[in-house]
Amino acid sequence: MAAPAKILELVRRFEDNSDDYRAAQYGEAQTRIEFINPFFECLGWDIDNRRGAGEEYKDVIHETAIKIGGAIKVPDYCFRLGGTKLFYLEAKKPAVNLKDDPAPAYQLRRYAWNAKLPLSILTNFAEFAVYNCRFRPAHTDKSYAARILYRTYKDYADSWDEIARIFAKEAVDKGSFDKYAVTTKGKRDTATVDTASW
Repeated sequence: MAAPAKILELVRRFEDNSDDYRAAQYGEAQTRIEFINPFFECLGWDIDNRRGAGEEYKDVIHETAIKIGGAIKVPDYCFRLGGTKLFYLEAKKPAVNLKDDPAPAYQLRRYAWNAKLPLSILTNFAEFAVYNCRFRPAHTDKSYAARILYRTYKDYADSWDEIARIFAKEAVDKGSFDKYAVTTKGKRDTATVDTASW
């Protein structure tokens, strides 16, 4: 499946203005509105509940609450099918280096592990990472611990089929997400010799 024109447009726009988007003042909310929301709309998710689904049947819940260690935490997105939680998505601004910074990965994995979700996504549009959340996260984990898929915005055109095959709403509805979750059950990380620290 070829990447939709909208995805190619988002990639072009990000590339053309990369320095501006990676600047500290370009925020997470802007990133969500301008890049992440349209990205997942291209995957068929009703991000803004345009179809007017009841609360229990919305595709996406923004800033859903979860209790962790007595405190309320708020993952940015919770993707659902028929009211059942599938995965969280934690968004960051492009200035955050998701490949190397362990803090965002720990945050996402902690949310998903406590919610008993098998997989979840961390993205700032510039980077897209999928984590196996079956393993208890630790503060000392490297950024790549339990990361099973990593792409940058430059990969989206060539990797769209792979991303859509797993995370498009229509594919999820046909069981693709569940199958992918099963095939990645034992995977702990995707670090290679040159990215792993010794």
